[in-house]
Amino acid sequence: MFKKLSVLAITFVLLLGCLPMLSAQAAGNATAKQPGNSNPLMDHKLGADPFALTYNGRVYIYMSSDAYVYNSNGTVKDNDFSALNKINVISSADMVNWTDHGAIPVAGANNVNGSAGIAKWASLSWAPSAAVKKINGQDKFFLYFANGASGIGVLTANSPIGPWSDPLGKALVTGSTPGMSGVTWLFDPAVLVDDDGSGYLYAGGGIPNTSDPASIASPKTARVLRLGADMTSIVGSASTIDAPYMFEDSGIHKYGGKYYYSYCFNFSGTHPAAYPAGEIGYMVSNSPMGPFTYTGHFLKNPYTFFGVGGNNHHAVFNFNNQWYVVYHAQTVAKAVLGDGKGYRSPHINKLVHNSNGTIQEVQGDMAGIAQIANLNPYTRVEAETIGWNAGITTERTQAAGGPVSNMNVTNINNGDWVAVGNADFGSSGASSFKANVASATGGGKIEIRLDSATGPLVGTLNVPNTGGAQSWQEVQTTVSNAAGVHRLYLVFTGSGSGNLFNFDYWQFSTGGDGGTTPPPVSKVEAEDMTLSGTYAGKITSPFSGVALYGNDDAAAFNQYYAYGTHNFSVRGASNNSSTARVDLLIGGVNVGSFNFSGTTPSVQTLTNVAHATGNQEVKLVVTTDNGSWDAYVDYIEWSQ
Repeated sequence: MFKKLSVLAITFVLLLGCLPMLSAQAAGNATAKQPGNSNPLMDHKLGADPFALTYNGRVYIYMSSDAYVYNSNGTVKDNDFSALNKINVISSADMVNWTDHGAIPVAGANNVNGSAGIAKWASLSWAPSAAVKKINGQDKFFLYFANGASGIGVLTANSPIGPWSDPLGKALVTGSTPGMSGVTWLFDPAVLVDDDGSGYLYAGGGIPNTSDPASIASPKTARVLRLGADMTSIVGSASTIDAPYMFEDSGIHKYGGKYYYSYCFNFSGTHPAAYPAGEIGYMVSNSPMGPFTYTGHFLKNPYTFFGVGGNNHHAVFNFNNQWYVVYHAQTVAKAVLGDGKGYRSPHINKLVHNSNGTIQEVQGDMAGIAQIANLNPYTRVEAETIGWNAGITTERTQAAGGPVSNMNVTNINNGDWVAVGNADFGSSGASSFKANVASATGGGKIEIRLDSATGPLVGTLNVPNTGGAQSWQEVQTTVSNAAGVHRLYLVFTGSGSGNLFNFDYWQFSTGGDGGTTPPPVSKVEAEDMTLSGTYAGKITSPFSGVALYGNDDAAAFNQYYAYGTHNFSVRGASNNSSTARVDLLIGGVNVGSFNFSGTTPSVQTLTNVAHATGNQEVKLVVTTDNGSWDAYVDYIEWSQ
């Protein structure tokens, strides 16, 4: 991420854009993410410097925050980075429909986020990265960010969307940290948790002397630091990564037992063909601490793909056994303003490793990734889960329930809509639809349409005046002819001016009672499963089930799934006071974990788990956790 305004004139205008709240577009028209395309990931907001974390069947994208900055005459001016004090989060189980989790108010100095600012010492939050690690039997999440170009901070949470806290009350890494001397810009952190649980942090950038060809070619401003077991401390001294033509944007991933450090080339001076300016290059090592050997490049400057350039920022990640790269480009701003002006949006395309370990050139485009799993419309879906939209924005909500920092859709005008891709209504179809809504005006209607904003109308929901914009009421209506797999469009209509109503969540039902009938539940007793491993066996206490004693023990069965999303529950216990972890594998893919603390049986649940369809092996595998391997399993059950 580029932060030095003094070099804005170098070849490209290097800009830091992030997630602004956009004003409503013309009713009925998508902005930049056209129906059928997956890029940009969203267009009701922007987002820069994206980093991906995969967890329990979802991809979480963390981005620097931003808002359009205006001239005195009301026109949008070039991004001046004045709102870079939050981190925005979206997530998806299918790579098309993204849930907006809002903004994390990171910076707390100078009251920039009011009393909500978390890191009271920081005035900025740039280029986040995130990691998860099990500590004391519980998954802990770590969010690293740059306080401008002067240091790296860290926040912690018990879930990937918070709530977050500042465990140190100060920066984790500064210029005085051993080994950090000589780093021009101390920013752009990237984090890796290795297979053995060890953590590593990569950061740095800049050119010590832009008039010196040697300094341009070998700036030596990238660093790698070993993190402590708590992920919030530094062990020893940082090591220098001698990355040729290094500018910014540290990235790290592990593939085939090798460590791949990737970064953005600088724009200064004359570059040999092997180091093209403004592109993403990479180095490879046998160790996370290096030394790294330069190998090649794999992501061109966004200008090549989209006709609008600026800087380049990326992260490589694996999801469901496929490699991807998330990066930013000024596509939404170009569509809105006719010129990027430094405001950018997240995109994802596939990344391929060759058999010799090199990386193929990524092909950026607006098509992006095809939807990898159908959406289940028979579970609660947040209204801010959006594949495509026209006209709306999102905001923090006061509605009860929902995820941490729950959002609602707002700025709803006549003709606006939101849509999701590939909702699977099944062969019998839906019979009712309910939504949680709030309105301080005359309300309006939600037209339920299939395949397009003008497609077949299968139901209409009347939204009343509920007594306030945050006074929530669940309303419902009947639905007909909604069967099979379709894009679902919720089209908003009404005669009032301004915001017709706010929208929190929606859900379809196959029952005739407006959605009060619970979905059917399927159940398999553990003692009826096929056991494998050294010590696995059946038990009669504390229940009739199985005991899985070692980390190769498993209980499995085969199941046909017509739908790609379910809620899974397992009843189990540990054999002692410690925590026992049981992983759920479907078709060989780990889709989540159940953690049982103590000997008293309990039911643990994973919701909205995306998985492969068709005939699949379902396996429960015990995992070593805090020295305790032994888990008792009673049954597994699942529902839509």
